[in-house]
Amino acid sequence: MIKNCYIHIPFCDKICSYCDFCKMYKIDKFVDIYLDSLEKEIKSIYKGEELDTIYIGGGTPSCLNTSQLKRLFNILSIFNKSNSIEYTIENNFESIDKEKLELYKEFGINRLSFGIETISKDGLKLLERDLDIDKVRNTINICRELGFNNINVDLMYALPNETIKDLDNDLEFIYSLDVEHISTYSLIIEDHTKLSINNTKSISEDLDYEMYKYICESMSNHNYKHYEISNFSKDGFESKHNLCYWNNDNYYGFGLGASSYIDNMRITNTRSLDNYKEERFVKEVEYLTLEDKMEYEVILNLRKSRGIDLDRFKERYNRELNTIYNYNDLLLLGLLKIDNNNLYIPIDKWYISNSIIVEVLERKVYG
Repeated sequence: MIKNCYIHIPFCDKICSYCDFCKMYKIDKFVDIYLDSLEKEIKSIYKGEELDTIYIGGGTPSCLNTSQLKRLFNILSIFNKSNSIEYTIENNFESIDKEKLELYKEFGINRLSFGIETISKDGLKLLERDLDIDKVRNTINICRELGFNNINVDLMYALPNETIKDLDNDLEFIYSLDVEHISTYSLIIEDHTKLSINNTKSISEDLDYEMYKYICESMSNHNYKHYEISNFSKDGFESKHNLCYWNNDNYYGFGLGASSYIDNMRITNTRSLDNYKEERFVKEVEYLTLEDKMEYEVILNLRKSRGIDLDRFKERYNRELNTIYNYNDLLLLGLLKIDNNNLYIPIDKWYISNSIIVEVLERKVYG
């Protein structure tokens, strides 16, 4: 049963120097073409399931004007939404206003996500972001006045020349907004981005680790729960949509470059608007074996503080995890722990979680 859905809106008013997502400059005629095709894709694939989460990401969904947003929301009205749905849309502060927020409210949006990244002038210049601190505060106040009580902001760290003091300034500003959820991202200089083309160098791994550790300690001191490697929330405000990915649950993905996970298929959509408007929506389908699905379960679940629910694993795959991977030595070394029948990576080892996950997968004894 599919209970989750991602919608990709690829348009932006400005392309940030670090971004490698599927995106393009917003041109109204292309938005119209895109929304027509998005509606066709959804109607051709969606089977009427009741959804627990919808996440509209990008790109910059808030760069659409109010008539375009209204068209988008009308298209999405086809979805059968549960009474407790988490309905999220991503925004930049530069392109959001009260009229759009009121429109969100009208169409049932109940969770907002905003990109802050940093308030450092040097950092913003590097990332090619525009951010007005007064506009940020004013926008959050308007959100509260309109009744939005589930807000995420994004923090980016490990920027070239960034110091712990710079990071602390960013954190203190974000805490002052009193939002429910904070997502953190270490800057990765991806191929084909402006940062990569300009030969921007990453900071040292040691400093990256110091910053990660500083964030974790600071978040804990401010009562944010570290529930997934990169995500922190107040109690009860974990992102249900993001957890569907980490729980290895099925989900729809509609739009350019979107991904879906349906039964034994991982589906990746085209990034070509020409293909998309001709209804050639899908670029690639990966067909998963049982072994593939169990491997994904390990990789994704071990990103969470709760790790792998061993009972749930057995229910899904009719196998005990320890008959597939012999991880006993990792338990003895303290790289893994078991509590309440959940196998997890201790938080103080999360910075090396990728290495630990590889160690688990290399200990396969099944197949």
